[in-house]
Amino acid sequence: MATLPSTEQSSRIVTLDIIRGVAVMGIFSVNVIAFAMVEAAYFNPSAYGGATGADLIVWVANMLVVDGKMRTLFSMLFGASMLLVIERAEAAGESGWNVHFRRMIVLLGFGLVHYYFIWFGDILTLYAVAGLVAFLFREMAPKKLVIIGAALLAGHMLLFTGFLIYMQGVEAAAHAPGASGEAVRDWNDGLGALAPSAAEIAKENALHLGSFWGIAADKLSEWWGIIASTLIFLPNTVGLMLLGMAGYKSGFLTGQWQDSVYRRIAGWALAVGLVGGVGVVAIDLATRFDVFAIMGAFVIADTPFITVMAFGYAALVILLSRRHGVLAQRIAAAGRCAFSNYLGTSILATLIFYGWGFGLYGSLSRWQAWLVAPAVWSVMLLWSKPWLARFHYGPLEWAWRSLSRGRMQPFRKRKPALAVSKA
Repeated sequence: MATLPSTEQSSRIVTLDIIRGVAVMGIFSVNVIAFAMVEAAYFNPSAYGGATGADLIVWVANMLVVDGKMRTLFSMLFGASMLLVIERAEAAGESGWNVHFRRMIVLLGFGLVHYYFIWFGDILTLYAVAGLVAFLFREMAPKKLVIIGAALLAGHMLLFTGFLIYMQGVEAAAHAPGASGEAVRDWNDGLGALAPSAAEIAKENALHLGSFWGIAADKLSEWWGIIASTLIFLPNTVGLMLLGMAGYKSGFLTGQWQDSVYRRIAGWALAVGLVGGVGVVAIDLATRFDVFAIMGAFVIADTPFITVMAFGYAALVILLSRRHGVLAQRIAAAGRCAFSNYLGTSILATLIFYGWGFGLYGSLSRWQAWLVAPAVWSVMLLWSKPWLARFHYGPLEWAWRSLSRGRMQPFRKRKPALAVSKA
């Protein structure tokens, strides 16, 4: 006799978990470079880590297939899941705003701890703030959510276009004869940071190969950095969350559309997205990784292509996971534990690369550093499913839920009582 699924399991939308699992795994495959070497190398392979041979192949592959797409997909899933939590809270007679507000405030706390004491590439702080803004649009129809989301993405592109125009003047001032120290610092602290000098690279290497508290103190000394980055990327992230909310409301992200539609979306969207990726690669190579070309091509021109490709990936994942096979179940479990996996990979990667751990920072080339990614994926897939067989939530999901609700939530699953037969 078949076993009926538990209430908890049947109430989940497995499709969202699977897509989220793919996204959190994909994000690490590009973030690993920022863990392993100077920040500039993430955007500019010629800055550090190698830009020829196998290193260039890894950069090209990531740019075409992963970079930007997985963060976009993850942001969209956050918007969809946020709406799901609010709806379920209201269905249970709770205030959707109160539940959501508490969740975002607790998430903000996790994000700030992550940024200052673990890794500078935090997205949780941004998600917490963006989530509070996105709540204002929760009752809109999918069409309006798409229109406003697209407008916010366009606003993000215009913002960065203005930034590049401004930085052209900063560059001219910094490289003019007799340029002042202030002009040079403005350039080096801005777009010039994508092409660091040997001295700046040595300084970054020394910092990250130093003590835990030395790294934390450096970030705390520039406490405003997380505020600035949050404000800069807020329009883009809110826009993506609104697109995710539209995808949830329309049934697209929950797998309710016909397979023939998903096939068409996957085919066209992935093809269009690849065109944008090829364009970015061509521009960067043709300009020998000019810093203006890097930012203009990837952050501005490629944004529509990245967004379209993220929808294509969602459609493809939904199609491939229809039968919920063994691998799909593992990925879904990783998605259910996405918060734990995201923060856990930060802890694991800093342990591998930073000086307070194994100290591999700056010592590996790009392709060598990337090999850490499949190993970390394996860890995600290996631990998440067995953990969820014993516990209701991932460890950090449980902490997030307990803190936001102000009371300890059920954690360990109870073993089913054995039936006693009567003679």
